[in-house]
Amino acid sequence: MEEFSYQDGELCCEDLPMSRIAKEVGTPFYCYSAAHIIKRFRAYDQAFGDRKHLICFAVKANSNLVILNLLGKLGAGADIVSGGELFRALRAGIPANRIVFSGVGKTTEEIQAALDAGILMFNIESMQEFHAIAKTCRETGKKARISFRVNPDVDPKTHPYISTGLKKNKFGMPVHDALEAYREAKRNPHVEITGIDCHIGSQLTQIQPFLDALDRVAAVVQTLNDEGIQLSYLDTGGGLGIRYHDETPPDPGKLIRELIKRMDANGLQQTVIVEPGRSICGNAGALVTKVLYTKENSGKTFVIVDAAMNDLPRPSLYQAYHDIWHLNQTSNRKPCLVDIVGPICETGDFLAKEREMPLPAQGELLSVMSAGAYGFSMSSNYNSRPRIPEVLVNGSEFRVIRKRESYEDLVRIEEIS
Repeated sequence: MEEFSYQDGELCCEDLPMSRIAKEVGTPFYCYSAAHIIKRFRAYDQAFGDRKHLICFAVKANSNLVILNLLGKLGAGADIVSGGELFRALRAGIPANRIVFSGVGKTTEEIQAALDAGILMFNIESMQEFHAIAKTCRETGKKARISFRVNPDVDPKTHPYISTGLKKNKFGMPVHDALEAYREAKRNPHVEITGIDCHIGSQLTQIQPFLDALDRVAAVVQTLNDEGIQLSYLDTGGGLGIRYHDETPPDPGKLIRELIKRMDANGLQQTVIVEPGRSICGNAGALVTKVLYTKENSGKTFVIVDAAMNDLPRPSLYQAYHDIWHLNQTSNRKPCLVDIVGPICETGDFLAKEREMPLPAQGELLSVMSAGAYGFSMSSNYNSRPRIPEVLVNGSEFRVIRKRESYEDLVRIEEIS
């Protein structure tokens, strides 16, 4: 997280002390670095060289309109999985012809909205979904550009909840079924076969699973080519991991260069689509929180902060590790084991367990690192807690890109009859 560093003893995002943001917007809040997002996007983009490609940012990772707009201006498209994400991507200024629609449960209303917008293609995950899209096209006189998502049965070696490319997962279609799907689609006048899709999981820290999946997809492409089914796009998905603690994932440029080399070896000349999310914005963000109280129960030390599992669900949901830094560098304080917990009435409400760190004082500010992906986008109003603000730092300046919710916001769309 190069854009987060201590300067004169204060933790800064780029050139701005984060304590200054806390004074103006209060805690907790999400803080993002524009420089990090731009740098990571360009690492993907420049690695392609002259190869035709499209980088579709995975909106589920971070769906803030300002961040989507920033990426769109850099040339990014969007990988969406819902009608709401379609709405956000379009509202952020991302052109429809740079949007791909993934996900196993597209509704008729979502399909219609995507057709009306004119998206690049649907990544189809089942034959019933294909029939629903074809039916909507037949009824409306529109033609859908489609690809089928192949499940290559490759182990991504990641957390089981974010693995998507094994045959036991709900995503995609087995190779044999995908081939039959393409053959049926070729006979259907309401769709245009455009590409092929594969995505095997998230937070991958090795390149080999990507290459293994690509080899299996290449075999499908060759079979389709032999049968006269030509594909314009090859969507390799996303999933590259980041460093949370002690991981050593490859950089985006290395992954792309290896993918292109393997594509060339397999004779694949399609336009490449990649769908990074976490690897662009994960280490661009931090969650800043304030210590409310400390307490001991039978020798166990708890640090109670004003951020909670509703603000950052990953530790509770995945037992995910996030580094936690003091906003002011500490010295001469002996480290101790603490649980950092929030105010929610759940034992599962924690940001860190048995973490060795200098004991924070009441009122001290902490920063939960690597929180730019699947942080705010997964947050909720559980315990009727207003969702927290998001800010974007650029150099020594910041702007609030989502305001803190109020109690009135919590009940705005409810009515007492």
